[in-house]
Amino acid sequence: MGENKTLYLSLVSLGIGLTLGYGLWGAKTAQAPMDHSQMTMEESMESMTASLSGKTDDAFDQAFLREMIVHHKGAVAMAEQVLATSKRPELRKLAEEIIAAQTKEIDMMRDWEKSWFAMDKMQH
Repeated sequence: MGENKTLYLSLVSLGIGLTLGYGLWGAKTAQAPMDHSQMTMEESMESMTASLSGKTDDAFDQAFLREMIVHHKGAVAMAEQVLATSKRPELRKLAEEIIAAQTKEIDMMRDWEKSWFAMDKMQH
């Protein structure tokens, strides 16, 4: 595995670990998904993890998928900014890898949402 991929996987793992860890150990509860567009990154992460607090079973799984899709979209948007702005080949390569990997994961999570929670969407 290349050095950039190792760094990328380490950062993704750290981000997921911190996100889940914070949510499990003390985040405030939130009842509905938040609009993350006007928040700082820290506030957005706190909101994401808080939305998981107190949920179990399908409610947890559905909230987790919803928040991870938002999280991944943010990573893709940041990586697109790197491609538009940075001249460093290392950052551009990393950005391309982030876009490819996280776009694939967004599609996968959306498919799971449709498959697992189709009845929930029809009821609303």
